Amino acid sequence: MNPDQLYQDLKELAEKLNVSVLEHNFRNTGIKVKSGLCIVKGNTLFIMDKHSSINDKNDMLLSCISKMPHEDIYIVPYLREMLKRQCET
Repeated sequence: MNPDQLYQDLKELAEKLNVSVLEHNFRNTGIKVKSGLCIVKGNTLFIMDKHSSINDKNDMLLSCISKMPHEDIYIVPYLREMLKRQCET
């Protein structure tokens, strides 16, 4: 699977789970900031450092989504398998 396509598919899956994926430049903050899931004004967001590698972005999203209830929505088979493997680790 192409890492860029995987990233797009993971972002679409996050949206189905009502999680907005945003990328920001953390280098300008002046403090140490990490990518992660948060809730702001009732909205669930996954805020990601836009300078992270595509593989790191995919790993972070996969890890986050695997911990959310996703059994009742349609997920393309290759993504469902990746989530299943992530849950087993």
